[in-house]
Amino acid sequence: MTTLTAVLPGRFVWHELLTTDPDAAKRFYAEVVGWGTQAWEGALEYTLWTNGPNPAGGLMALPEELKKMNLPPHWLTYISAPDTDAYVKKAEQLGAKLQRPAETIPNVGRFAVLSDPQGAIFNLYTPEARGTTDAPPAQGEFSWHELATTDYEAAFKFYSALFGWVNTETMDMGPSGKYLMYGVGDGPPMGGIYNKSAEQPASWLPYALVADADAAAEKATRLGGRVHVGPMEVPGGDRIVVFSDPQGAMFAVHALKK
Repeated sequence: MTTLTAVLPGRFVWHELLTTDPDAAKRFYAEVVGWGTQAWEGALEYTLWTNGPNPAGGLMALPEELKKMNLPPHWLTYISAPDTDAYVKKAEQLGAKLQRPAETIPNVGRFAVLSDPQGAIFNLYTPEARGTTDAPPAQGEFSWHELATTDYEAAFKFYSALFGWVNTETMDMGPSGKYLMYGVGDGPPMGGIYNKSAEQPASWLPYALVADADAAAEKATRLGGRVHVGPMEVPGGDRIVVFSDPQGAMFAVHALKK
């Protein structure tokens, strides 16, 4: 990631897996996505996903307090904010609920956990390094961010007001409804928002860029994961796969058109 002098709001800057079996997750994502791992040198028992020499995200055991709340393994999405506390206040004014008050991790940054007005969890994060970038994702980095929600128009209105996202295109998916793609300024779309099915929770789903989505689906299945969508081609010719890992966390991969 190119280090800049300011934090740009509304960019996806960190992704974190909370799971019941970190060792099994390391083996699974190493094969499916190609990540390595590295222990974090901090007070918290935490592992970094690595993409070559660069950190790609984080991994930790699902905390006991979340287990007691019957929360399953899941990925957390961190969205950049120049000032976490100010953005928490703004998000609450727009209808979000604070789930975990803002706190600072020394030499890392400040973050808070919220739920948007439709119930999807997301994190606000002001990184200590002060760097965010709009560079295209490389293989092994996160390339798409999809929100399943109860009201895609209301959800987009919330995030647009909070971060300045713009509607880059809305596609009609027939019986499945509309799929709204969003981005920042005149840049490429960063993800999509759509109305979820009745059985889905309101939630964010991160996609990692891989060389071959079909190969990733085969590996995920062989290693004990479950494919839910795909492999399939999406408009533009790219291919995607949505799956749950062996511990049940939902994840997706994305391969560019060849």
